[in-house]
Formats: sequence, structure tokens, C-alpha cells
Amino acid sequence: MTDASQTRLARPGASRLWSAARSILRDPFAVAALAIYLALTLMAIFADELRTHDPTQILFRANGRVAANQPPGEAFLLGTTNLGRDIYSQLIAGSRNALMVGVTAAISVAAIGTLVGLLAGYFGGRVDAFLMRLADVALAIPFLPFVIVLSGFLRANTWNVVIAVALLLWPNTARVIRAQVLTLKGRAYVEAARVTGASDMRILFVHVAPNILPLTFLYGSVAIGWAILTEAAVSFVGFGDPSRISWGFMLQDAFVSQALSRGSWNWFLPPGLAIIAVVIAGFLLARGAEEVLFPKLRS
Repeated sequence: MTDASQTRLARPGASRLWSAARSILRDPFAVAALAIYLALTLMAIFADELRTHDPTQILFRANGRVAANQPPGEAFLLGTTNLGRDIYSQLIAGSRNALMVGVTAAISVAAIGTLVGLLAGYFGGRVDAFLMRLADVALAIPFLPFVIVLSGFLRANTWNVVIAVALLLWPNTARVIRAQVLTLKGRAYVEAARVTGASDMRILFVHVAPNILPLTFLYGSVAIGWAILTEAAVSFVGFGDPSRISWGFMLQDAFVSQALSRGSWNWFLPPGLAIIAVVIAGFLLARGAEEVLFPKLRS
């Protein structure tokens, strides 16, 4: 190994993370993904300013009749539902729920997966065997049925989706982190820290953990799309939180009201496209980060 390689591997975690971020920003796929996430974040933060009506309010026309099934226009940008609720305002309000579910689930998945991967890869032996068998059990559980059963036994709540995603999606992150830790724990700077008397916990969280942060952030960003997709699926089958407006709730409401058969594309298409965009953003970010995280792919 050359001196330059050792210097690069021993680079502080924050510096490596910044270097990886700059490399990712040079990839058009990753930039597109970050643009989608930025749009979602801004939409959620400024939802109260962007929406034109209360998303749960039944609206009326000038003649006093319910403004039901109104087409898109100046008064209602995306039209109204069969109950006279503004679709555009529901779409904007749904972004806040999507961001909350996505970010919370992503943090949970990244934290659990990173911790398990670090412990399994560094200590090995029985610790590794136990944690990886636990990961196998989590991977063997059918994802969507588990979320539906959990929502059925517990009170319908958005947090059920976050709990289910955190419990079942961490193994993918843990396995990748574990493999990376196996390659890092034998490096020269780790051996040097061990010789100087550093404890295992210090080596693990000060010298090893910072070098796998790019992988942690990557899998966390991918989990955002999975969490939002799961929440939409659960809401669509009727196990979502009825007190929250979400994109999945909008699709379920449109399905029950036979919006598709009536050609009300303005009702079911916007939330569907929003969900697709967020899920694709996770894939694009992973695609853009491949060559940064795995340099061998460049050749």
C-alpha cells in the first residue's frame, strides 16, 4: 500500500464525508435526486403558505352547492374530490407527512444498521454470528404483511410504519457496513491506535465509524423512499392514520370514489407521481454514489 493510500484512508471522517459529497455532486443522477429531496423538504416546510385551502375542509361554490368533482382551474388548481376538498392543498399537506415518515424512518434504519454492522464487523465471533442471524430473521419476514398486521393489532397510526421500517429494513444497511468494517479493522491506522492503548469502543467509534459515514448516509437516503412508499401502501389498503392527510390516503380516497373509472386523473395522478418521484430519488442517489463508494466500478 502506498503512502498516499494510507493517508487517504486515515483521513478524518468529516473530511472524507465532504470529499464524498463533492464527488456525488458531480454526478447528474445524484444532483437530480437531491433536487427532488430538496423540493419535498421545501414543500413540507412551507406547506401552510403553499396550500390554498384547508385540505380537510368541504368547499362550496358561489351558489351554495358543494364544490364536488371540480376540474382543475383558477379556483382549484388540481380540482376537488367528490366531497368538495381541494386536491392541491391535500397534495401539499401530504408532503409534510411524507417528510416526517421518511426522515424518521431513515434515521432509525441508518442508526440501527450502522450500529449492528459496526459491532458485528469489528468484534466478529459470537457477536457477529448472533447479529447476522438476527438480520436473517428480519429479512425473512414479509415486509408489507408485517406492516399491515402491526397496524391491525395497534391503533392506526403513522408511527406504526416508522417502527416497521426500522425493524425490518436495517439488515441491508448492517450487512454492507459490516463488510466495510471487516476491511477497515485491519488497516495500519487502526493497528496503530490499538498499539497506543486505545479501547475497542474508541477505535470503533473514533477511528472506524467515521470512515463508513458515507455508506450510512447513502442507505439512510434510500430508506426515505421505502418508508414513504410503505406508508402509501398501508394507507391505500385502509390501515393508515385516518387523522392525517397523506399521499397514500389520497390514492385510497380516489380508489374508493372510483376516480379512475370516471377519468379524474387530476385526483389520483399527482399523489402517485409524487410517490414515484421520491422513490426514484433514492435509486438515483444510490446510482450516483456507486463510483464514489466503490471506486473499482470506475474501471
